[in-house]
Amino acid sequence: MGKYYCLIAGLPTIALDDSKLTYSIREFRQELDGVLTGADKKLVDLFFLKFDNKNLIGHLTRPDRQPDLRGVITDDEFDALYKALKEEEKPPRNNRMPAYFKAFFEAYLEAQGKDSGQEIPWEDRLAALYYAYAMKNPNKFVGDWFELNLNINNMLTAITCRKHGLDKTGYIVGDNEVAQALRTSNARDFGLGDTVDYLPDLVRIAEETDLMAREKKVDLLKWKWLEEHTFFKPFDIESVFAYLLKLEMVERWVTLDKATGEKTFREIVGAMKKGSESTLGEFKRNSKK
Repeated sequence: MGKYYCLIAGLPTIALDDSKLTYSIREFRQELDGVLTGADKKLVDLFFLKFDNKNLIGHLTRPDRQPDLRGVITDDEFDALYKALKEEEKPPRNNRMPAYFKAFFEAYLEAQGKDSGQEIPWEDRLAALYYAYAMKNPNKFVGDWFELNLNINNMLTAITCRKHGLDKTGYIVGDNEVAQALRTSNARDFGLGDTVDYLPDLVRIAEETDLMAREKKVDLLKWKWLEEHTFFKPFDIESVFAYLLKLEMVERWVTLDKATGEKTFREIVGAMKKGSESTLGEFKRNSKK
Protein backbone atom coordinates (compact mmCIF):
# COMPACT_ATOMS: atom_id res chain seq x y z
CA MET A 1 0.00 0.00 0.00
CA GLY A 2 1.19 3.49 -0.83
CA LYS A 3 1.04 6.82 0.91
CA TYR A 4 -0.76 9.54 -1.02
CA TYR A 5 0.29 12.79 0.59
CA CYS A 6 0.07 15.01 -2.50
CA LEU A 7 -3.13 13.43 -3.80
CA ILE A 8 -5.06 13.75 -0.57
CA ALA A 9 -3.68 17.19 0.28
CA GLY A 10 -4.94 18.43 -3.09
CA LEU A 11 -8.46 17.01 -2.87
CA PRO A 12 -11.23 19.59 -2.50
CA THR A 13 -13.20 19.43 0.74
CA ILE A 14 -16.65 17.92 0.23
CA ALA A 15 -19.76 17.68 2.39
CA LEU A 16 -22.95 15.66 2.03
CA ASP A 17 -25.06 18.78 1.60
CA ASP A 18 -22.95 20.19 -1.26
CA SER A 19 -25.16 21.55 -4.03
CA LYS A 20 -22.72 20.96 -6.89
CA LEU A 21 -20.09 18.43 -7.85
CA THR A 22 -16.36 19.07 -7.80
CA TYR A 23 -16.05 16.19 -10.24
CA SER A 24 -17.79 12.89 -10.85
CA ILE A 25 -16.66 9.55 -9.47
CA ARG A 26 -15.86 8.51 -13.03
CA GLU A 27 -13.53 11.49 -13.42
CA PHE A 28 -12.00 10.76 -10.02
CA ARG A 29 -11.29 7.19 -11.11
CA GLN A 30 -9.47 8.46 -14.17
CA GLU A 31 -7.39 10.74 -11.97
CA LEU A 32 -6.46 7.85 -9.70
CA ASP A 33 -5.34 5.57 -12.54
CA GLY A 34 -1.93 7.16 -12.80
CA VAL A 35 -1.39 7.62 -9.08
CA LEU A 36 -2.33 4.47 -7.19
CA THR A 37 -0.23 1.36 -6.81
CA GLY A 38 -1.46 -1.73 -8.63
CA ALA A 39 -2.79 -3.28 -5.42
CA ASP A 40 -4.60 -0.10 -4.38
CA LYS A 41 -6.11 0.36 -7.83
CA LYS A 42 -7.76 -3.06 -7.43
CA LEU A 43 -9.63 -1.70 -4.41
CA VAL A 44 -11.05 1.12 -6.51
CA ASP A 45 -11.94 -1.39 -9.23
CA LEU A 46 -13.78 -3.41 -6.59
CA PHE A 47 -15.98 -0.42 -5.78
CA PHE A 48 -16.83 0.15 -9.44
CA LEU A 49 -17.91 -3.47 -9.92
CA LYS A 50 -21.32 -2.39 -8.59
CA PHE A 51 -21.90 -0.67 -11.94
CA ASP A 52 -20.80 -3.77 -13.84
CA ASN A 53 -23.35 -5.67 -11.73
CA LYS A 54 -26.00 -3.20 -12.85
CA ASN A 55 -24.95 -3.61 -16.48
CA LEU A 56 -24.98 -7.41 -16.19
CA ILE A 57 -28.57 -7.44 -14.95
CA GLY A 58 -29.51 -4.98 -17.67
CA HIS A 59 -27.80 -7.13 -20.28
CA LEU A 60 -29.92 -10.11 -19.27
CA THR A 61 -33.24 -8.32 -18.83
CA ARG A 62 -33.07 -5.23 -21.08
CA PRO A 63 -30.46 -5.77 -23.80
CA ASP A 64 -31.57 -2.59 -25.59
CA ARG A 65 -30.80 -0.36 -22.59
CA GLN A 66 -27.98 2.18 -22.37
CA PRO A 67 -25.19 0.71 -20.20
CA ASP A 68 -23.97 2.64 -17.17
CA LEU A 69 -20.66 4.08 -18.34
CA ARG A 70 -19.19 3.76 -14.85
CA GLY A 71 -18.93 0.02 -15.51
CA VAL A 72 -16.08 -1.24 -17.70
CA ILE A 73 -17.13 -4.78 -18.67
CA THR A 74 -18.79 -4.79 -22.09
CA ASP A 75 -21.83 -6.65 -23.38
CA ASP A 76 -19.51 -8.67 -25.64
CA GLU A 77 -17.58 -9.83 -22.58
CA PHE A 78 -20.81 -10.79 -20.81
CA ASP A 79 -21.90 -12.70 -23.92
CA ALA A 80 -18.58 -14.54 -24.21
CA LEU A 81 -18.78 -15.82 -20.64
CA TYR A 82 -22.46 -16.68 -20.87
CA LYS A 83 -22.12 -18.60 -24.13
CA ALA A 84 -19.07 -20.52 -22.93
CA LEU A 85 -20.87 -21.67 -19.80
CA LYS A 86 -24.05 -22.48 -21.72
CA GLU A 87 -22.11 -24.64 -24.17
CA GLU A 88 -20.05 -26.14 -21.31
CA GLU A 89 -16.82 -24.79 -22.71
CA LYS A 90 -13.88 -23.27 -20.88
CA PRO A 91 -14.66 -19.59 -20.18
CA PRO A 92 -12.38 -17.09 -21.92
CA ARG A 93 -9.66 -15.63 -19.75
CA ASN A 94 -10.62 -12.14 -18.64
CA ASN A 95 -8.82 -10.39 -15.80
CA ARG A 96 -11.59 -7.78 -15.52
CA MET A 97 -14.28 -10.38 -14.88
CA PRO A 98 -14.63 -11.24 -11.17
CA ALA A 99 -15.06 -14.87 -10.18
CA TYR A 100 -18.58 -14.36 -8.84
CA PHE A 101 -19.87 -13.49 -12.33
CA LYS A 102 -19.21 -17.09 -13.35
CA ALA A 103 -21.11 -18.37 -10.30
CA PHE A 104 -23.99 -16.03 -11.11
CA PHE A 105 -24.24 -17.13 -14.75
CA GLU A 106 -24.12 -20.78 -13.71
CA ALA A 107 -27.04 -20.25 -11.32
CA TYR A 108 -28.93 -18.29 -13.97
CA LEU A 109 -28.45 -21.01 -16.58
CA GLU A 110 -29.52 -23.70 -14.14
CA ALA A 111 -32.74 -21.81 -13.40
CA GLN A 112 -33.72 -21.38 -17.03
CA GLY A 113 -36.90 -23.24 -17.84
CA LYS A 114 -37.73 -23.86 -14.19
CA ASP A 115 -40.61 -22.34 -12.25
CA SER A 116 -38.90 -19.57 -10.23
CA GLY A 117 -41.96 -18.97 -8.01
CA GLN A 118 -41.19 -16.45 -5.28
CA GLU A 119 -37.42 -16.82 -5.44
CA ILE A 120 -35.05 -13.97 -4.60
CA PRO A 121 -34.74 -11.51 -7.53
CA TRP A 122 -31.67 -11.94 -9.69
CA GLU A 123 -30.27 -8.53 -8.83
CA ASP A 124 -30.40 -9.48 -5.15
CA ARG A 125 -28.65 -12.77 -5.85
CA LEU A 126 -25.92 -10.92 -7.71
CA ALA A 127 -25.67 -8.39 -4.88
CA ALA A 128 -25.22 -11.23 -2.38
CA LEU A 129 -22.36 -12.67 -4.44
CA TYR A 130 -20.79 -9.21 -4.76
CA TYR A 131 -20.94 -8.55 -1.02
CA ALA A 132 -19.48 -11.98 -0.22
CA TYR A 133 -16.66 -11.37 -2.71
CA ALA A 134 -15.90 -7.86 -1.41
CA MET A 135 -16.09 -8.79 2.26
CA LYS A 136 -13.25 -11.28 1.75
CA ASN A 137 -10.92 -8.49 0.64
CA PRO A 138 -7.67 -8.55 2.66
CA ASN A 139 -7.96 -4.81 3.31
CA LYS A 140 -9.94 -4.77 6.55
CA PHE A 141 -11.34 -1.28 6.04
CA VAL A 142 -12.71 -2.18 2.61
CA GLY A 143 -14.13 -5.50 3.79
CA ASP A 144 -15.76 -3.82 6.80
CA TRP A 145 -17.27 -1.14 4.57
CA PHE A 146 -19.02 -3.68 2.37
CA GLU A 147 -20.26 -5.59 5.41
CA LEU A 148 -21.61 -2.35 6.88
CA ASN A 149 -23.62 -1.72 3.72
CA LEU A 150 -24.89 -5.30 3.62
CA ASN A 151 -25.98 -5.07 7.25
CA ILE A 152 -27.67 -1.69 6.86
CA ASN A 153 -29.64 -2.81 3.80
CA ASN A 154 -30.65 -6.07 5.46
CA MET A 155 -31.66 -4.49 8.77
CA LEU A 156 -33.78 -1.82 7.11
CA THR A 157 -35.40 -4.52 4.99
CA ALA A 158 -36.15 -6.66 8.06
CA ILE A 159 -37.64 -3.69 9.91
CA THR A 160 -39.80 -2.81 6.91
CA CYS A 161 -41.00 -6.42 6.60
CA ARG A 162 -41.94 -6.55 10.26
CA LYS A 163 -43.78 -3.25 10.03
CA HIS A 164 -45.91 -4.39 7.09
CA GLY A 165 -46.35 -8.04 8.06
CA LEU A 166 -44.20 -9.48 5.28
CA ASP A 167 -42.07 -12.63 5.37
CA LYS A 168 -38.52 -11.31 5.76
CA THR A 169 -36.67 -14.55 5.01
CA GLY A 170 -36.88 -14.21 1.24
CA TYR A 171 -35.57 -10.66 1.20
CA ILE A 172 -32.46 -10.86 3.38
CA VAL A 173 -29.29 -10.95 1.28
CA GLY A 174 -26.05 -12.75 2.17
CA ASP A 175 -25.08 -15.22 4.84
CA ASN A 176 -23.06 -13.38 7.47
CA GLU A 177 -23.89 -13.41 11.18
CA VAL A 178 -26.24 -10.43 10.95
CA ALA A 179 -28.13 -11.86 7.96
CA GLN A 180 -28.62 -15.17 9.76
CA ALA A 181 -29.93 -13.43 12.88
CA LEU A 182 -32.34 -11.30 10.85
CA ARG A 183 -33.79 -14.38 9.15
CA THR A 184 -34.27 -16.42 12.30
CA SER A 185 -34.89 -14.06 15.23
CA ASN A 186 -38.28 -12.67 16.19
CA ALA A 187 -36.85 -10.53 18.99
CA ARG A 188 -37.47 -6.80 18.85
CA ASP A 189 -33.77 -6.17 18.19
CA PHE A 190 -33.37 -9.38 16.13
CA GLY A 191 -30.90 -10.57 18.77
CA LEU A 192 -28.39 -7.96 17.56
CA GLY A 193 -28.70 -5.34 20.30
CA ASP A 194 -25.36 -6.27 21.86
CA THR A 195 -23.40 -6.63 18.62
CA VAL A 196 -24.61 -3.89 16.24
CA ASP A 197 -24.08 -0.53 17.89
CA TYR A 198 -25.85 1.43 15.15
CA LEU A 199 -29.06 -0.65 15.26
CA PRO A 200 -30.95 1.95 17.37
CA ASP A 201 -30.07 4.60 14.76
CA LEU A 202 -31.44 2.38 11.99
CA VAL A 203 -34.67 1.74 13.90
CA ARG A 204 -35.20 5.51 14.15
CA ILE A 205 -34.29 5.99 10.49
CA ALA A 206 -36.77 3.29 9.45
CA GLU A 207 -39.57 5.26 11.11
CA GLU A 208 -38.97 8.17 8.71
CA THR A 209 -41.74 8.23 6.10
CA ASP A 210 -40.10 10.83 3.88
CA LEU A 211 -37.89 8.92 1.46
CA MET A 212 -35.44 11.74 0.95
CA ALA A 213 -34.99 12.38 4.67
CA ARG A 214 -34.64 8.66 5.29
CA GLU A 215 -31.94 8.21 2.69
CA LYS A 216 -30.09 11.31 3.84
CA LYS A 217 -29.97 9.94 7.38
CA VAL A 218 -28.60 6.63 6.13
CA ASP A 219 -25.88 8.45 4.22
CA LEU A 220 -25.05 10.57 7.26
CA LEU A 221 -24.61 7.39 9.29
CA LYS A 222 -22.27 6.00 6.64
CA TRP A 223 -20.40 9.31 6.33
CA LYS A 224 -19.78 9.30 10.08
CA TRP A 225 -18.51 5.72 9.90
CA LEU A 226 -16.05 6.69 7.15
CA GLU A 227 -14.79 9.64 9.19
CA GLU A 228 -14.24 7.50 12.27
CA HIS A 229 -12.50 4.67 10.44
CA THR A 230 -10.06 6.83 8.48
CA PHE A 231 -9.11 9.26 11.26
CA PHE A 232 -5.79 7.57 11.90
CA LYS A 233 -5.05 6.87 8.22
CA PRO A 234 -5.19 10.33 6.63
CA PHE A 235 -2.85 9.60 3.71
CA ASP A 236 -3.48 5.88 3.14
CA ILE A 237 -5.57 4.14 0.49
CA GLU A 238 -8.36 3.92 3.07
CA SER A 239 -8.77 7.70 2.96
CA VAL A 240 -8.68 7.69 -0.84
CA PHE A 241 -11.34 4.98 -0.89
CA ALA A 242 -13.43 6.88 1.66
CA TYR A 243 -13.21 10.05 -0.45
CA LEU A 244 -14.49 8.07 -3.45
CA LEU A 245 -17.42 6.80 -1.37
CA LYS A 246 -18.25 10.28 -0.10
CA LEU A 247 -18.00 11.69 -3.61
CA GLU A 248 -20.51 9.09 -4.79
CA MET A 249 -22.95 10.17 -2.07
CA VAL A 250 -22.62 13.82 -3.05
CA GLU A 251 -23.04 12.95 -6.74
CA ARG A 252 -26.20 10.99 -6.02
CA TRP A 253 -27.78 13.79 -3.98
CA VAL A 254 -26.90 16.48 -6.49
CA THR A 255 -28.62 14.51 -9.26
CA LEU A 256 -31.54 13.07 -7.28
CA ASP A 257 -35.05 14.18 -8.24
CA LYS A 258 -36.92 14.84 -5.00
CA ALA A 259 -40.42 14.86 -6.45
CA THR A 260 -39.87 11.52 -8.21
CA GLY A 261 -38.39 9.96 -5.08
CA GLU A 262 -41.27 10.99 -2.82
CA LYS A 263 -43.91 9.89 -5.34
CA THR A 264 -42.26 6.47 -5.71
CA PHE A 265 -42.06 6.01 -1.95
CA ARG A 266 -45.73 6.88 -1.38
CA GLU A 267 -46.84 4.48 -4.10
CA ILE A 268 -44.74 1.60 -2.78
CA VAL A 269 -45.68 2.00 0.87
CA GLY A 270 -49.34 2.35 -0.09
CA ALA A 271 -49.17 -0.96 -1.94
CA MET A 272 -47.30 -2.61 0.92
CA LYS A 273 -50.05 -1.64 3.36
CA LYS A 274 -52.47 -3.51 1.14
CA GLY A 275 -50.39 -6.65 1.65
CA SER A 276 -48.61 -6.88 -1.68
CA GLU A 277 -45.35 -8.75 -1.02
CA SER A 278 -44.00 -8.11 -4.49
CA THR A 279 -43.59 -4.43 -3.71
CA LEU A 280 -40.79 -4.95 -1.21
CA GLY A 281 -38.38 -5.83 -3.99
CA GLU A 282 -39.33 -2.58 -5.71
CA PHE A 283 -38.89 -0.69 -2.44
CA LYS A 284 -35.36 -2.08 -2.10
CA ARG A 285 -34.46 -1.32 -5.71
CA ASN A 286 -35.55 2.31 -5.32
CA SER A 287 -33.66 2.64 -2.03
CA LYS A 288 -30.38 1.17 -3.22
CA LYS A 289 -27.24 3.24 -3.53
